[in-house]
Amino acid sequence: MPLTEAGICASALRLIDADGVEALTMRKLAAALDANPMSLYHHVPNKEALLRGVAKMVGARFRTVTLEDAPWQERMRLLATDFRTLAHRHPNLMAYSFSQPDFIQPEDPFWVALTAVLDAAGVPHSDIPQLAALVCAVVIGVMIAELNGALHRWSNLQPATPASGEDGPTNEGFGEDLMFRLVLDTIISGMESRLTADHAGGRDGRPQQNSRRASGRVPRQLRPPAARCEGESPGNPVSDMAAGYDLKEQ
Repeated sequence: MPLTEAGICASALRLIDADGVEALTMRKLAAALDANPMSLYHHVPNKEALLRGVAKMVGARFRTVTLEDAPWQERMRLLATDFRTLAHRHPNLMAYSFSQPDFIQPEDPFWVALTAVLDAAGVPHSDIPQLAALVCAVVIGVMIAELNGALHRWSNLQPATPASGEDGPTNEGFGEDLMFRLVLDTIISGMESRLTADHAGGRDGRPQQNSRRASGRVPRQLRPPAARCEGESPGNPVSDMAAGYDLKEQ
């Protein structure tokens, strides 16, 4: 079979999934393809370009959320959950990609879908890039901690001064799936509170002018009951803190 860039990237992904990015070499890749190592350079100039091609190929497989009629909260949850699923499907590649500042590009399906969700939520166009960047930073940060094991370790750290008569908390059943849902709760609750406050009186306490939300596009103030994690209390102090964050005031 003649060599193609798509075939080279697909073979490189299989090697990365098996042994990691560091173990990938052009010579190993050529052996897997039963090709002359020098022939690979007609399609990819170096390993860095090869990794960019592999990351682009995997990113194109991301399932874009198309539930335009669903509440933006539901679309946000589905978008982040699908992105997390993709990261766990190719953990070696994604751990490497997350460390690259140019990993997300404007045309990436994830970024396109995320900005569409923020627009549906009623976020002003001028604020969408900054808010989308913050959502990416939080979600990717949590996934990095999952992939490298830090989140599991941190969640099992014992307090320096446990309560009298107690041996310390146990985290049985408090797995990473639940922790990721709590992260999404915090993001969504903060956005709901911020958008509600903006709609009610503006960030400086005065009614907003020329706002898209003033035309009857009012964001939902409460999440659907089914969206809450089982056992989650109505009050969430972390969410309340996030709700007070204002991009333009920082």
